[in-house]
Amino acid sequence: MAQTPADPLAGHTPAMQHYLRLKAQQPQALLLYRMGDFYELFFDDAVEAARLLDITLTSRGESGGKKVPMAGVPAHALENYLGRLVRRGRTVAICEQVGVPDGRGPMQRELVRVVTPGTLTDDALLDQRRDNLIAAVLRQGECAGLAVLELASGRFTVGELAGEAALAAELARLAPAELLLPDGESPLPDGPWSVTARPPWQFEAQSAQRRLCEQFGVHDLAGFGCAGMALAIGAAGALLQYAQDTQLAALPHLRGLRVQAPDAVLVLDPATRRNLEIDRSLSGDERATLVGVLDACVGAMGSRQLRRWLLGPIRDHAELRRRYGAIAVLLQDQAYARLQEGLRGVGDVERILGRVALRSARPRDLAALRDSLGLLPGLAALLADLEAPLLADLRAALPGFEPLHELLCRAVEATPPALLRDGGVIAAGFDAQLDELRSIGRDAGAYLLELEQRERERTGIAGLKVSYNRVHGYYIELSRAQAAAVPADYTRRQTLKNAERYLTPELKSFEERALGARERALARERLLFEQLLDAITAELAPLQAAASALAQLDALTCLAERAERFGYVEPQLDEAPGIHIDGGRHPVVERLVGEPFVDNDLELDDRRRILLITGPNMGGKSTYMRQVALIVLLAHAGSYVPARAARIGPVDRIFTRIGAADDVAGGRSTFMVEMTETANILHNATDCSLVLLDEVGRGTSTYDGLALAWACLMHLAQRVRAFTLFATHYFELTALAQELDGVDNVHLDAAEHAGGIVFLHRVQPGPARRSYGLQVAALAGVPAAVLALASERLAQLGEGLPVPVASAPPQRQLGLFEPQPGQAVLDRLARIDPDQLAPRAALDLLYELRALAGGGGPP
Repeated sequence: MAQTPADPLAGHTPAMQHYLRLKAQQPQALLLYRMGDFYELFFDDAVEAARLLDITLTSRGESGGKKVPMAGVPAHALENYLGRLVRRGRTVAICEQVGVPDGRGPMQRELVRVVTPGTLTDDALLDQRRDNLIAAVLRQGECAGLAVLELASGRFTVGELAGEAALAAELARLAPAELLLPDGESPLPDGPWSVTARPPWQFEAQSAQRRLCEQFGVHDLAGFGCAGMALAIGAAGALLQYAQDTQLAALPHLRGLRVQAPDAVLVLDPATRRNLEIDRSLSGDERATLVGVLDACVGAMGSRQLRRWLLGPIRDHAELRRRYGAIAVLLQDQAYARLQEGLRGVGDVERILGRVALRSARPRDLAALRDSLGLLPGLAALLADLEAPLLADLRAALPGFEPLHELLCRAVEATPPALLRDGGVIAAGFDAQLDELRSIGRDAGAYLLELEQRERERTGIAGLKVSYNRVHGYYIELSRAQAAAVPADYTRRQTLKNAERYLTPELKSFEERALGARERALARERLLFEQLLDAITAELAPLQAAASALAQLDALTCLAERAERFGYVEPQLDEAPGIHIDGGRHPVVERLVGEPFVDNDLELDDRRRILLITGPNMGGKSTYMRQVALIVLLAHAGSYVPARAARIGPVDRIFTRIGAADDVAGGRSTFMVEMTETANILHNATDCSLVLLDEVGRGTSTYDGLALAWACLMHLAQRVRAFTLFATHYFELTALAQELDGVDNVHLDAAEHAGGIVFLHRVQPGPARRSYGLQVAALAGVPAAVLALASERLAQLGEGLPVPVASAPPQRQLGLFEPQPGQAVLDRLARIDPDQLAPRAALDLLYELRALAGGGGPP
């Protein structure tokens, strides 16, 4: 007869058996196990948590014949420690006490959620003004399916991309906190995300589609516009499964998918986002970013919406014009100011609704939702007088929540406690049963004083006291000397060194009612709170629409306020190719410099596609190029722009190759990084792209660099025909600009004054005359002796003296654009019309060609 295998947990205590069974459900996670006022970790989890959190590692007796390592954190400080673990990329499983202690057995505990970097929903763990995203990627050949979820708000997006570069650009735009990949897949380029491997079967398209249809309550996904997108559906199904596995609850706020078309967004690769400093500064100063300058939103929802617009600029001219139209109306009579005042009391409704759906909302979430709903009629009334299609759409999403608002006003205390377990959340008068249970507790103090006075009179013992503690409950206390005089109905409860404690039938009856009433009151509050969550969940869809409308309204009023304060204008979108900017300014630099900003114009069209920009370092070339890109980006985010006027034709991508840095971790030199970014531009730019190239070729030898810069300029001018700003110190290239169609020279000038240099920051036509390198070096503090030597050597080089070297004298190297041997002969031949030559003229022409070739004239 086969023997039943022994239970591997049999040697452990009952408590440790329960812990280990829960741990087996989430082996990859650190398990926080609630025990009274602490969350405890055991075994290897305790050792790791003690190291990560710098907390004390102790032990808890023995289990399985060995000491059990233990570490713990206070329950009231859970969010602090949880945030530290998640920021270190760790997954944390939380086990809560779900039963009520009755002294008759072990406390009932359950896993309630699993917290990962991408599934955070608690306000204390999130950056209020940034989205916290989790993404899943499924690749097949050159194509990739991408699904992105913001669990806190329920925003669920899918798309398919062609090529690793497109995928890298989209991930750089989204910057998810966590990235899911099929187990065994080759890794993606490093990013700010933690990577989580999931079973490959979860990415299988058919099962993923069934899972998604069940979640959304639909027959198929065609209604969401993702029919035939097998890779995107596979990624979305795996992402949904992961969300369900970590939240251990229904996800009613995930109600559908939004498809992101690959050509809907203006593409910015990772290098471009870094160089333009949209929301992250190269210097680390977050104020020195585009978001830092523009974000004056009233609430966190508006800030996140503004970031989404700036990080995902769109190409849909019709939608952009709707945003421009809304801003124009908001600027009339400063209507934006009245709306901003009305928005000041609105809470973070998006994330509150997410926590309601996940059943993790707290009492103050419901109070904030109640107060926010109370402001909607006033906001709708303010919008009623503003005639703009987009504002009308936003207004339509706001009213209609009066019954829910009235319910929350009646049910929730004006200022509820932070936690439901503290009680006092449900308002008095809302529930008669709860009021009755509370009255018992409120009356206990008066009753005990009355009982104490009656017992003193009945027994004649003046020192008799009626008291209570959490361990022994209610009791009558007498000194040892008075114990002989107690009545017969007194039952001894506890003997102390100098006192005796007793219980009477009346006091025992009161104790049962009083202690039971508190527990029943808390249980009743929990039930009523859950019913309120149910009522909110029933209106989740329109509430989410209202939250989205509030976020957009906040972002639009912010853009209107910035436009008026900083002097921005509405850009004009054109279907003809070109970028025309009158008096453009850099939106960040003009706010940070302590002097007036010099504005500059730009004219690019089908006949003038490339500007070759020369001038001194520190002269403003990089600022000029970046400001053009930021003006184009702002226009495609739906914002007004820093200029006197701007007209912008179709743009599909923005590329930048600016700055120099090693990639030490990747083993790439500065020049390798430069060439990699340049190659990406040359491969992917189109005739609708805006390209910024700064000092291509400077990381190698002079002639190698000059040749590369020349070839890149030729390629962009003749093959790609992208709108390009090409800054260089290779003055030899300026001659090429005079020969190539569509290329013009411009420069930023400087002037020498009193032995120093003054940068004029004004873009002028034509090439620069000099680079002023020594003057800039002097400003940087290079020693005077070094500058004197450099000046002497510059004079020698200018006279054409050879540079002394230890080896043989250098041979003259032909200039890159000097006429090559035989070129004059070819040029002369090209001008000949053979049909017009007489015999004598033909003979003379042969002698001429011979002379041009270096063979002398007629004999």
